Amino acid sequence: MKNILSILAISTLLFTSCSGDKKEKSAELQPVIVKINGKLDTNNSPFVNASGKIEAENSANLSTRMMGYVTKLHVKVGQNVRAGQLLVSVNSTDLQAKKAQVDASIIQAQAAYTNAKKDYDRFVNLFAQQSASQKELDDMTARFEMAKAGLEAAKQMRNEIQAQFSYSNITAPFSGVVTNTFVKEGDMANPGMPLVSVEGATRLQVVAMVSESDIAYVKQGMTVKVNIKSLNKEVTGKVSEISLSAKNTGGQYLVKVNLNQQDKSILSGMFVNVQFPIEKTKVVETNTTERVLIPTSALIKQGQLSGVYTVGNGNVAILRWLRLGKTFGNQVEVLSGLSANEAYIVSADGKLFNGAKIQLAN
Repeated sequence: MKNILSILAISTLLFTSCSGDKKEKSAELQPVIVKINGKLDTNNSPFVNASGKIEAENSANLSTRMMGYVTKLHVKVGQNVRAGQLLVSVNSTDLQAKKAQVDASIIQAQAAYTNAKKDYDRFVNLFAQQSASQKELDDMTARFEMAKAGLEAAKQMRNEIQAQFSYSNITAPFSGVVTNTFVKEGDMANPGMPLVSVEGATRLQVVAMVSESDIAYVKQGMTVKVNIKSLNKEVTGKVSEISLSAKNTGGQYLVKVNLNQQDKSILSGMFVNVQFPIEKTKVVETNTTERVLIPTSALIKQGQLSGVYTVGNGNVAILRWLRLGKTFGNQVEVLSGLSANEAYIVSADGKLFNGAKIQLAN
């Protein structure tokens, strides 16, 4: 009887576990609800666009040429400063000692020069009266010239010390606003190490990156539209600088645009979209391939690779690796790996993987 009950219990457990496995497998096979975009966004705008960022025309990271402790930080981040205003004080005790030494050497050199000049004038008169030889006059002349040079050298050493004192008191090179402070009181200031960052508050510009296919049409003085995304505002500007090399900018060319409108709400560091008045037909003449853009949120990244999930036969997700181009705001250009009429997954309500069952959202 006990054997029969044991067999029934084991059978029940096996049946229960098998039912549980089937439920788990059926749950795993549930399709993931996804949203697709069968029509890829293409750049239908008749103008060439480029992403950029606003920055001040005048900006500087201020540093010192001497080593010493920061004794006083006179400003805070966000504070407006005027040209010549004291920003940072660096300990200058060693410079003061050197200055005292130089002042003493100047006094010594001045006394030697005065004495040598008197002797020189005396021997000139004696030589004129034929009471001194040419050799004696030459020796006195040389002594006088050496004393004169020694005094001049001492004065130049004082000028050098005075110049070094200017690096112990860091002042604003122009009027603007303090954007960052890199030290605090008591820190050691080293030569070349930035202490304070200052940006001019009067004039702002846009720095944009333009592709090689479009840069030939961008001209100096060209009027452009600048769309400030965070403010939902559009202003105008003029192209002020065009870089002729893309060696250090990842294959894109740097273009600077001076803003015509200066507004307190427009701040340095804001991202913008610059619209150049270049007809798209001009660009298509050199590149007949239709530009394909997809949202950056749809991209899948694994290391250096970027891809997107497409819809395969039987409603399964297929991971497709792409070669990407330049970015337009929240969209990125697809150079290869995806055709213009191919559907791709924009978002999913679950975790996707290569070959996962999917179901299109209503």
